[in-house]
Amino acid sequence: MSSKGMSRRRLIGAAAVAAAALGTQAGGVQPAGAQNAQAKKPGIKVGLYSITFLGIWYRGKELSLEQVVRKAKEYGYDGVEIDGKRPHGNPNDWPTKRCKQLRSVADGEGVEIYAVAGNNDFSSPVCEHRESQIVYMRELIRMASDLGAATVRAFLAWPGVTRQPQLATYTIARNIWDHTHSLTTGGDDWSRCRDALAECAKYAADYGVTLALQNHAPIITSYKDVLRMIKQVDSPQLKACIDLPLLSDKSREAVFAVTNEVGPLEVLSHFGGEYERGADGTVLNNGGNEPYLHFLRGLKQTGYNGYIGYELCHPLPVVDGLTVGIEFAEKNAQLAAEFMRGMIKSAQS
Repeated sequence: MSSKGMSRRRLIGAAAVAAAALGTQAGGVQPAGAQNAQAKKPGIKVGLYSITFLGIWYRGKELSLEQVVRKAKEYGYDGVEIDGKRPHGNPNDWPTKRCKQLRSVADGEGVEIYAVAGNNDFSSPVCEHRESQIVYMRELIRMASDLGAATVRAFLAWPGVTRQPQLATYTIARNIWDHTHSLTTGGDDWSRCRDALAECAKYAADYGVTLALQNHAPIITSYKDVLRMIKQVDSPQLKACIDLPLLSDKSREAVFAVTNEVGPLEVLSHFGGEYERGADGTVLNNGGNEPYLHFLRGLKQTGYNGYIGYELCHPLPVVDGLTVGIEFAEKNAQLAAEFMRGMIKSAQS
């Protein structure tokens, strides 16, 4: 095949492989990304989704992404997923040079940057809105490639958040989204999302990145909608991100049915919740343990070798008239890592 017919990503990839091979033959050091690939742990890994420290749900400033990486290291996470909006991962703020600098920091801490999370809405009936979202996702894909992240989380539709003046709320954005879509049909919404996602899958192929479609409302009503969309887009770059908390039925039978049906399409997952340490020292999850054991055992049976990432992204408690501060996020992020490592260990036994 001529170089003219090769995609930009394939040309870059071929050059990287050749450079790595020459470096190895000459006794040189391989690029950091190659070293990380060799050092990746087998099995299910625990990740920290940076939205936890975005500074929009608790009182106080956000952590920088460098600080998030160091928090992940401190709390025992294997990697981080970067939220694709300001103040963290909007691609306008992350040219290639800055991405490589952050990747160097993560490499130095032994923390993998495993995903970038898109906050996209492909469902708008307004062409200009939808096209701007496609550009946003194309740039997130580029950014993920520069960071060495294999995956970009995608929605079909995400209404968004607003800040008043610092703390976030879903109410305004969701009311706007609901009004707009009261004027459209579900079939048209689906078609617009499918066409936009298919276009983004082509960009993902150019950069060697995988899109992970999350089972998140609206538009998507169940994990079966995720599978239906993946089948219709029909691209090897589009896979699934099935999150247990978003499943309507968390019984053992239902959860095993989900993991079995999704199978190797699963490339990313998340968990949430709030945590306390019990009197006996164990970590208590307000969502219960059994569903996670079923889910992790189901993933293990399918040979899942990816991340399940912790996210704290909902309105937080108000104490004495004030929303809790960053210390609440820090406590929960630390306990969540301990909780999930224990769940994975139990699921393997």
